[in-house]
Amino acid sequence: MVAGAGVWGSYIADHLVEAGHEVVVVEQDAETARRARADGRHTVVTGDACEPSVLDRIDLNTVETVVAATGDDEDNLVVSLLAKRHYAVPRVVARVNNPKNTWLFTADWGVDTAVSAPTILTWLLDTAVGVQDVVMLLRADRERKGVALVELTLDDDAAAVGRSLDTLRLPAGATVVAVVRGDQVLPAAEAGRLETGDEVLAVTLLEAEPELRRLLGGQLGGSHIPG
Repeated sequence: MVAGAGVWGSYIADHLVEAGHEVVVVEQDAETARRARADGRHTVVTGDACEPSVLDRIDLNTVETVVAATGDDEDNLVVSLLAKRHYAVPRVVARVNNPKNTWLFTADWGVDTAVSAPTILTWLLDTAVGVQDVVMLLRADRERKGVALVELTLDDDAAAVGRSLDTLRLPAGATVVAVVRGDQVLPAAEAGRLETGDEVLAVTLLEAEPELRRLLGGQLGGSHIPG
């Protein structure tokens, strides 16, 4: 389930559909929901994802992943808490709109993975890669191919487990930025051999994303186009 049919929510939903997943989008605004429904690529439910009655309608107990992608941090926190605590959804990913609120997006609120585009991009500029590399990655070409921020959690069968990032032949246009291991956020160069449970964060051209996922393996966390 994706909460929110704005730019973030629509992109994530479309991406998941292309990857073969069944997706339900919940959108409170009737006009936004109508536009998303007209696309015809996924099921759209008009309603407030913060309301248990709406979540009951879509049988959230059967959902594997919830993405709280609305433009309101309070709503994303409520959606995350309901999904995890009341419906036992295995994986909850939440969008952080205001980086100052990042500290709230923790397991206490049911969030497995919090994504804040401004925070990620600032950290990219400061530590992980050079400014020129970031500019090259984030510059969309004339065909509007764009880029994506991708997060993958490595399971036991992931191809990259046991290998260091410098031994992986990543596709051109893809850069691993950081590895989240337990409560540590490690720059890619300091991650060493990848381990089961590692969350790998990468910036990639959309055209290189399938090959990146193939090389790393693991479970899809989320991806979006920075905007």
